[in-house]
Amino acid sequence: MQVIELDRLTKYYGKVRGIEDLSFTVEQGEIFGFIGPNGAGKTTTIRTLLGLVFPTSGSGKIFGQDCIQYGSAIRKRIGYLPSEVFYYDQMKVLDLLKYSASFYQKDCTKRIHELAEAMDLALHRKIEDLSYGNKKKVGIVQGLLHSPELLMLDEPTSGLDPLMQRRFFDIIAEENRKGTTVFFSSHILSEVQHLCTRVAVMRDGKVIKIEDIDTLRQDNYKRVSLKSATASSEHFRIPGVTNLSQDGRMVSFMYKGSANELVAAIGKSDIEDVVIEDPSLEEIFMHYYQAVQTP
Repeated sequence: MQVIELDRLTKYYGKVRGIEDLSFTVEQGEIFGFIGPNGAGKTTTIRTLLGLVFPTSGSGKIFGQDCIQYGSAIRKRIGYLPSEVFYYDQMKVLDLLKYSASFYQKDCTKRIHELAEAMDLALHRKIEDLSYGNKKKVGIVQGLLHSPELLMLDEPTSGLDPLMQRRFFDIIAEENRKGTTVFFSSHILSEVQHLCTRVAVMRDGKVIKIEDIDTLRQDNYKRVSLKSATASSEHFRIPGVTNLSQDGRMVSFMYKGSANELVAAIGKSDIEDVVIEDPSLEEIFMHYYQAVQTP
C-alpha cells in the first residue's frame, strides 16, 4: 500500500522555486529518507503534503486521499515534527501536550508520560524555561502522543545531544516495528544511513535519485585506495573512475564498472597495499551533487 504519492508536485513562491515536478511514492511500513542540503526543498515538500501551503501544480496524496481536499482528516492520522518548534512560553509542558492531545479522540495521558520519561522531559516546567533541545523534545512527544500511522519528521534531531538522539532513534525504530510509516527529512546523512530503508536525494527543488540504502551503497561506486612505489594516477584513467587523486605513493579514486578492468589496471603496478570498500553515504551524496553540477 502506498502511504504517500506525489505526482509532479510543484510549489513556487511567486517566481521563487520551492519544489518542481516531484513524483515518487512511499510504501506502508517504510522509513523513507529525504535528504539534501538546506534550501533543497525538503521542508516545502513536507508542508505541501501537510496542506500547510498549497501546491502551484501537481498533486500529493496521503492514505490515497488528496492532501488539500482531505487535509483535515489526513492530519489526524499524522504525527509531524517541524524543523523549528515554537510554543506559548507561559504554558507548562504538560498543559501544552494535553491541549495537543485534545485534538484526537483518544486518551493520550499514559502515552504522554511514557514518551516524556523516555526523552527525559520535565512535564511541569514552563516552555519559556526550556532550552532549545528540550523544546525539541516537546515537539517529539507532541508528534508521537496519538500513535500516528505516519510520521513526518523535518530535521528532527537538531538541538538534541547524542544520548537523546540515540533514544529518539530507538523510539522511531520501535514505532516503525509497530507498523508506523516514517518520512524522515535530514541533511545529516549518517542518521539516514542508520535508520532508513530507502532514500530520495534532493537538489534545487528536484529529486535527482531514489534508491534503496543497501543498493545505493553496495551497487554503486566503490572507494579504492592503493599504495605503490610505481603506481601513477595515469594508470587508472579508465572508464568508471572518478575523483582520482595521488599523494606520493598513495592513489585513491571512486570506481563503478567492470571488476576485471579494475583488477587489470591495478595489476600494472607493483602494489604494496590495496583497499576496496563501499563508500559512505556522504561520499555517494557528494558524488551525485558533483555529477549534477558538472557542465
